Amino acid sequence: MITIHHLNKSRSKRVIWLLEELEMPYNIVEHQRDPMTNLSPESLKLIHPLAKAPVIVDGDVTLCESGAIMEYILNQVPSNTLRPNVDSDAYYHYLEWLHFAEGSLSLPVISSLIMSMETRDGTKPLDGYIAKELQLDLSYIENTLRVRRYFSGDCFSAADIMMTVMLEIAENLGLLENRPKIIDYLASMKQRQAYQKATRFG
Repeated sequence: MITIHHLNKSRSKRVIWLLEELEMPYNIVEHQRDPMTNLSPESLKLIHPLAKAPVIVDGDVTLCESGAIMEYILNQVPSNTLRPNVDSDAYYHYLEWLHFAEGSLSLPVISSLIMSMETRDGTKPLDGYIAKELQLDLSYIENTLRVRRYFSGDCFSAADIMMTVMLEIAENLGLLENRPKIIDYLASMKQRQAYQKATRFG
């Protein structure tokens, strides 16, 4: 059985959500950030040297990085549940968005999050770059959701789990003004029963 090492206020909710969608059993070990530094605890570093979440342990396999973990879990499932067939056009849309979440979108969103935590008295050198990247990425997402219900096409997939968690962070930072398709998409994702089960963990 897969064990999830979950860190509060992290993206490890993705892994819990995926396993709930698949109705796969799992164990969860909760780790808490230091309330002063917001850093992960030593207990997580004992599991993986990066001390980041999510981390899963499955027998001899210890794995970090959300996208890799999603693929590992899906490979344990006999059918292509939550992943399009590899010979379909939807499969490559799936791959694009699965990696877009932590590739293109993560940097400007997480940079915005980090900057929101500091006291600032004016603009900084990276502000223009981050604003440009957010505009580019969020416009691309908004336009995609104008023509597709889900990121890989007509069917919900693990790519939607990857993207939703990052878009939630953007929403909490007030970055989704005038993005009605993204806002509607997030609202629909939050109605999923597996999502709601995953949010029980901080």
